[in-house]
Amino acid sequence: MKTFPVIAFVFIFALSAMSQINLPISTPTPTSDADVVKISTNLIRIDVTVTDSKGRAVSDLGLNEIEIYENGEKQKITGLSYISSPRSVDYKPKPADPTLPVPPVSLLRPEQIRRSVAFVVDDLSLSFQSAYQTRRALKKFVDEQMQDGEIIAIIRTGAGIGALQQFTADKRILYAAIEKVQWNPLGSGGITAFAPLEAKFPTDPDAPEPEPGERTIEGIERELRDFREGYFATGTLGALDYMIRGMSELPGRKSVILFSDGFATVNVNAQGGIEGSSILDPLKRLIDRANRSSVVVYAMDPRGLVYPGLTAADSTTGRTREELEQDLTDRNNKLIESQQTLKYISEETGGFAVINTNDLSSGVRRVLDDQSYYLIAYEPDSETFNPAERKFNKLEVKVLRSGANVRYRSGFFNVVDRGRQAMEPLTTAAGQLEYALVSPFAVSGINLRLNALFGSDAKNPMYVRSLLHVSAKDLKFTDAGNGLKKVVFDVLAMSFGDNGQVVDQLSKNYTLTATPDAYAKLTKEGFVYDFLFPVKQAGAYQYRVAIRDSQGGQVGSASQFIEVPNPKNNRLTVSSIVLETLTPEKWRQAIDVNAPRVNTDPITDTALRLVSLNSVLRYGFEVYNARLDSAKRPQIETKIRVFHDGKLVLDGKQIPFDLAGQTDMLRLKMTGAISIGEKMLPGDYILQIIVTDKFAKSKHRIATQFVQFEVVK
Repeated sequence: MKTFPVIAFVFIFALSAMSQINLPISTPTPTSDADVVKISTNLIRIDVTVTDSKGRAVSDLGLNEIEIYENGEKQKITGLSYISSPRSVDYKPKPADPTLPVPPVSLLRPEQIRRSVAFVVDDLSLSFQSAYQTRRALKKFVDEQMQDGEIIAIIRTGAGIGALQQFTADKRILYAAIEKVQWNPLGSGGITAFAPLEAKFPTDPDAPEPEPGERTIEGIERELRDFREGYFATGTLGALDYMIRGMSELPGRKSVILFSDGFATVNVNAQGGIEGSSILDPLKRLIDRANRSSVVVYAMDPRGLVYPGLTAADSTTGRTREELEQDLTDRNNKLIESQQTLKYISEETGGFAVINTNDLSSGVRRVLDDQSYYLIAYEPDSETFNPAERKFNKLEVKVLRSGANVRYRSGFFNVVDRGRQAMEPLTTAAGQLEYALVSPFAVSGINLRLNALFGSDAKNPMYVRSLLHVSAKDLKFTDAGNGLKKVVFDVLAMSFGDNGQVVDQLSKNYTLTATPDAYAKLTKEGFVYDFLFPVKQAGAYQYRVAIRDSQGGQVGSASQFIEVPNPKNNRLTVSSIVLETLTPEKWRQAIDVNAPRVNTDPITDTALRLVSLNSVLRYGFEVYNARLDSAKRPQIETKIRVFHDGKLVLDGKQIPFDLAGQTDMLRLKMTGAISIGEKMLPGDYILQIIVTDKFAKSKHRIATQFVQFEVVK
């Protein structure tokens, strides 16, 4: 294992720029949100939404104005608190400066996250028209409605596990996911909400009439169609279940917005009999999991206002009047039933369904504004979790104030902490690694920091090298004899394309043996594991890695989104940024050509991206495909910008690039440095590099790259 490799594009030589940052001191206001639902043998807490006749949140209820019934029996309320929505109704997005590259987005710390919302797009059932409307609504949300402190995931039920579904505030990731929301021709959705009626041809006049209960050709076709739709609906519920299981570990009340054309809960078999759909059991389990995981589901029907009558696309040839009326009745019933399923999922989890509207964006706004609720606690009796007495505990909430409307969860099955038990890691080592890798949420048993970097060289025109810093103090070292310590761990890493498919992967087991001195250093500083995946095609990728301590059983995971440009297209391109930190003394020694060479560790520094106060942060990167003049020389300028808490705190000057020492004019190596002053406020920062090619056309003149780093005391 090469834990300390040399990165091909680390360049430590002449200084290009140096800036002293004087930062204003500001402190972010942390927010907290208690767990919304807790089901145990001692206490049950549920979230309840109360609105007035105009749909506005009611925030001043007292204990004497609300009642809870479990299985028809009134319960004694032991706690009542009101959680106000963090969303600002009057929020307006900040206009971007069109003359500058888009500023990078800071990663949010847990205490900065005010709300988690998952948009689940049921592209297994969406029609072509519905997919178009869904894509428009999602883009408008990201453009105009998304606010600071919100982390968003966009999941497609027909996509793979790596389909850009991580929760993020980075609009680049969300836009990439939205672009993949397309009509799925292999799903159950057609071009429009209803398949047009096709002409019927006369049957053999001598054929006997079918007997009651006899399987008919039409009945068999209907049965196969219902089976196919049920198959895709089961896949949709599975994707929802996957998301809800992950969200159960997040604090507070969580929201899922489901875009779906709906699905049936009853089918008509080939004999004409009514029977329950195969999705009934998965649907009940999903609702129970959502209620135990504090997840509210809001369903949205992107079909909008649908006309179930005859259209120009329908053919009435071969149909009697009675048959035509029956076909249209069946069409209308199918619409109503599919919407009833969407309403059922929403209402049973405390949300609501948005149906029969062509304005999906206003529906999304209604959902986002519906985040104020009461947290109510009561102590259940001894029979609540007795399976012999009760298989399901039905809840009912009454508000005694006139004109008030209340929404709440329907209840829960009588298995103590069933939802949490379902989230326990699998028992096998491989299962634990796979679960940690595919989950949209990081597993933190082992503290990991991942930094995936794009680069290009003669051997690999496009590649991503991932640097993973492992906190060795989270690993269990055992005695290996002769005073040595050892740790055994498994590594599973994968890269996913934006279609959710695995592009590359590695799976290895390592044994690391250390002397006492090395052991002390490892547990204090950790170590870096790196792996390189060549990239065959430019595009958006997710890199995920999970590590399992074979002796201690702890698991950690990390993931990162990265856009890989294509250097072969002859457009100006910037590699990822490599960092290293130096003390002021080492920095002075590094720029002194007569001083001995300074020993640094850019591998660890780039992986960790931690910078101490009163130090120097040095950065390096490469520039590809700069245009050359007749003398085979480029004319480019560089500029840096630094952001803190989303605010621009350093706007550097355009600096002409010095070509001294360059040997390959199509692969230029650049370095610079920033002084981290003692007065800088600790926290997260973003360094953005902007490169301008004076010889390139205006459309492709600017290329940019950024890296996040943290200033610590």
